Amino acid sequence: MQTRNRIFDDLAKVANSAAGTFAGVKDEVESLVKSRIEALVADLKLVGREEFDTAMAIAVKAREEQEKLEKKVTALQSEIESLKKGTATKAKPTKAKPKK
Repeated sequence: MQTRNRIFDDLAKVANSAAGTFAGVKDEVESLVKSRIEALVADLKLVGREEFDTAMAIAVKAREEQEKLEKKVTALQSEIESLKKGTATKAKPTKAKPKK
């Protein structure tokens, strides 16, 4: 009976050791995969989330400024047109006097 217990003890030790080894292998594989993915991302020159959010905020602000400027230009153009019409109706054509 004692022999059977020793066998089971030995088998338990081997199983425990194998589980520890597999845990180490798992950590090593995760580390390798992570480093390969990071290298791939670096090679593809992908931007990070922070950089993307910053660029998006700049683009949104630029678009808002563009829309403001478009409104100002439109208002100035209509003001110029109204000034041109106002001066055209006020100005009367004069006949040129002959020079002596």
